[in-house]
Amino acid sequence: MTFSIVGRCEETGQLGIAISSSSIAVGARCPWVRAGVGVVATQNITLPALGPQILDHMENARLDPTAALDRALGANEWSEYRQVTVIDAQGRTAFFSGKEALGTYHAVAGRQCVAGGNMLAGAHVIEAMIPAFENAPGQLADRLLAAMHAAIAAGGEAGPVHSAALKIAGEQSWPLVDLRVDWADENPIGKLDLLWQAYRPQMQDYVTRALNPTAAPSYGVPGDE
Repeated sequence: MTFSIVGRCEETGQLGIAISSSSIAVGARCPWVRAGVGVVATQNITLPALGPQILDHMENARLDPTAALDRALGANEWSEYRQVTVIDAQGRTAFFSGKEALGTYHAVAGRQCVAGGNMLAGAHVIEAMIPAFENAPGQLADRLLAAMHAAIAAGGEAGPVHSAALKIAGEQSWPLVDLRVDWADENPIGKLDLLWQAYRPQMQDYVTRALNPTAAPSYGVPGDE
């Protein structure tokens, strides 16, 4: 039903996730990013609470991703139905796929990233995502999306995907990027990529607007001068 990649940019320290699913609005339930802390994908039969719980354990209890993941899963009686991937602000990783995960499922860690998925066309789909992320040029968002395109090229899910999301944290407490395609009959990852291409040249301007309104650029809309 879902495949994703969580990753960290070694140059900027940005943390992010790209994710896609056959279900509607995957971005509303599965991706969790916290600046300076980490990223969590909670998928398969999703328990959204696992995302903030794991991030809280890493931030407040100073646990590494493996310990934070174990503590969160240990407090839930249905953990065997979950699939979770984690990366923290130091690039340390952890992942878990319960024995009740759906269909063909797989997860693997690479350099500054973890990819995972279920209901896959094959385990090779996840294997294809790691080198795509590691070798892609550009910003973190470009590299995450390159991994998603590689997954689709390798066969993606066993059935069609319909939603996709991209979320990235930078230096601020709010997401630097938070883009979603909640439903598309076809090619939600391609549509998400188009959203990113449109948002990318304006991304830093919205940070400037938030931090210093007097320096905010105009976009030429009525009343915005």
